[in-house]
Amino acid sequence: MRHLLGLRYLLAMTVSLGLAIAGCGATSGEEEGAGNAPTASAPALHEALPDSIKESKVLTFAGDSHPPYRTVGPDGETITGIDKDFQKALGKVLGVRTEIAIVDNLPAALQGMLSDRYDAFNGPVKATVERERQFDTVTWMTTRTSYVLPRESAAGVEDAGDLCGTKVAVTKASVSAEQLAHLSDYCARKGEAKVTPIELDDTNTTVLAVQSGRAQAAATTQASAIDIVEQQKDKLTYVIQTEEQGATKDNLALFVPKKSGLGPVMHKAFQKLFDSGEYDRIMKEWGLTDVMVDKPLLNVATSER
Repeated sequence: MRHLLGLRYLLAMTVSLGLAIAGCGATSGEEEGAGNAPTASAPALHEALPDSIKESKVLTFAGDSHPPYRTVGPDGETITGIDKDFQKALGKVLGVRTEIAIVDNLPAALQGMLSDRYDAFNGPVKATVERERQFDTVTWMTTRTSYVLPRESAAGVEDAGDLCGTKVAVTKASVSAEQLAHLSDYCARKGEAKVTPIELDDTNTTVLAVQSGRAQAAATTQASAIDIVEQQKDKLTYVIQTEEQGATKDNLALFVPKKSGLGPVMHKAFQKLFDSGEYDRIMKEWGLTDVMVDKPLLNVATSER
């Protein structure tokens, strides 16, 4: 599985930005296609779905390029990754076919859900009080922000604090962008130059910025950093941002519009994956045991206030 992931990731990294943009809005269905939905393993949850989804038997997820969650293939449409695996598993619980509509970035995914173009977005998105005013969130993993950098220029970089005064590529509006701002404040408190962020649309373009020398490092989730470096061990390495440097252990969640009423249904569907062992299987297959949670949490940011 891991060597196949590496091949897919490297293929995706060779796709030009123009192709990625051209693919935006395209929809990728499940491999079996043919418009056939699986039989729901939890009929009561299928019945609790909104009428429009029950009638179409299709649940549409927004999805930007963010390996290993979602890797967009060279055709700009085919998607593999953790997100695809979880969507397929959720579809079997709910008795629906899942589709992924490719979008440019996080803001496009969030706005698209509010405009009723997509039913859900499986992140990785941080659950916050502000976002939970408009969305129900189901936390299914955690993360710490990490910074990917070339091995050839990593000498003297022991931790994220050594990146003060450098240029760091980051996905706009992401949890990593928030943590990068905290790192910059940490640098200022030490009397050093702040980090200069280079905001880009997705993880692929942040890594490309590092490889081209446009940025000294790329800020990303811990899971993504693990995967990126795993595929290019001879060229890349990463460091993790510490709590002293402003990092927090963030809750990453699936998002659905509050107005849809899907939140409680998706929470219970995720619980089914935990109960059956499917959650453990998928997370372990992708090497993400360090960021697993004991159970899915509904609207964790609001409930923790």
